[in-house]
Amino acid sequence: MKRLSTDDGQKEVVGFLAASGRRATGDQVDIITTHISKIFLVADRVFKLKRALVLPYVDFSTPELRLAACEKEVALNSATAPRLYCGVRRITRENGGLAFDGDGPLADAVVEMERFDQSALLDQMAGAGALTPDLITATSRMIVRFHRRAPVVHAGSGVANMEGVLDINRAGFDTSRVFGRQEIEALDAAFRAALRCHAPMLDRRQKEGRVRRCHGDLHLRNICLLDGEPCLFDCIEFNDRIATVDVLYDLAFLLMDLWHRGLPDLASLVMNRYLDETDEESGLAVVPFFMAVRAAVRAHVTATQAESGDDSREIAGEARRYFALAADLLVERPGRLIAIGGFSGSGKSTIAGALAPHVGAPPGARIIESDRIRKALFGVAAETRLPGEAYRPEVSERVYGEMCRRAGEVLGAGASVVANAVFDRRKDRQRIEQEAGDRHVPFRGIWLEAPPDLLRDRVGARVGGASDASVDVLAAQLARGAEFVDWRKVDAARIPARIVADILAG
Repeated sequence: MKRLSTDDGQKEVVGFLAASGRRATGDQVDIITTHISKIFLVADRVFKLKRALVLPYVDFSTPELRLAACEKEVALNSATAPRLYCGVRRITRENGGLAFDGDGPLADAVVEMERFDQSALLDQMAGAGALTPDLITATSRMIVRFHRRAPVVHAGSGVANMEGVLDINRAGFDTSRVFGRQEIEALDAAFRAALRCHAPMLDRRQKEGRVRRCHGDLHLRNICLLDGEPCLFDCIEFNDRIATVDVLYDLAFLLMDLWHRGLPDLASLVMNRYLDETDEESGLAVVPFFMAVRAAVRAHVTATQAESGDDSREIAGEARRYFALAADLLVERPGRLIAIGGFSGSGKSTIAGALAPHVGAPPGARIIESDRIRKALFGVAAETRLPGEAYRPEVSERVYGEMCRRAGEVLGAGASVVANAVFDRRKDRQRIEQEAGDRHVPFRGIWLEAPPDLLRDRVGARVGGASDASVDVLAAQLARGAEFVDWRKVDAARIPARIVADILAG
């Protein structure tokens, strides 16, 4: 289906909005054009106009349809960003001209929003190198809360749900001339083959209630900081089918966006913090496929923009980069297990976090950490300190048992794991290694070593995080020592990048 645009019929409306803004401020009005909207920045307000067009996934061809879309946009987004969405303004014909909210015939409609500093957008922060692990963690937890509230939708199988997305993508590629017929068909065939492989898991997840009415467009530009907290806005309002998806497919847009921007460590962190608070680990193996579909979405949407943009060559190049990423994400990468042990202060959590993006398929391995499992067993946040009785031998036995169980579940689904614990007992090392053997995946055991004085300095300087280890705990570990360690010993006194490179090279 080719793109049908009637933008020419909106020239009068565009002129009215620009003139109204100039009268209100005395300044030039900034206008941002996206593939389906025109956004007018006027003083402390934003007016969002739906472009008069028809695409395979959206119909904004009449004023009435655009008004309905504006009303739905405000209704849906007010749930996550009530402060941003002021309401809908009707544009009517009055005495030969246009006016806001008059009694005359409907000419068009806009969403009125509160304007905020563009530097508060997470995509701007990413470009400025301002995304921090704490902010990414807060964003992940915000998304978890949003997904928990999102209504479950049972409307066909999980396979049918994703098949519909692939159909939309296939039609979307036909709305531009950026890609050739042969390469479109090759990518589509690769997607269909991957869909068949993931079919049992997708259908199971749908039956479990994991298909919900989600955000639908969950990438960095649709998250902003308001009052210091990440806030989700600008969800898909124009097509319920696009927004009614598996929760991990919703999350995959953010993962893909971070990966595409060269921030794999943050993509891995988002995924791991999200999985820490949900029961979604069994679906991890399908995440690379979901990310690939999201990259294809960006490819055809960006290609559509290139058809009407002034800098069409640059935009077409960006579309091609998304297209190439989609193809790369579909490449199968077998699962593996890396276990990292060492005394407190050896840097296990730091190394696990730095290593995970490089292990297995994007966005990397699931980090299964004893400290976080222990906190979860006691029903507290990872940053909450536990009393001494939480570290009794029988509790630690449960922790290591749960680590192995979860590692086995992830490996059994075809994804990769980085397991992080002290692992000073030989039987615990043997148990985690057995999980890899039982599932016939490669295993590597790493023991981080550092001088005791350095370990004491690191533990004493530690602030925050999931570990409760103190200098006294470390002293007990050193006094007890580790049972015969047959894992590969790695010098942990070096910078993390060198350690990770050493592990990957070995």
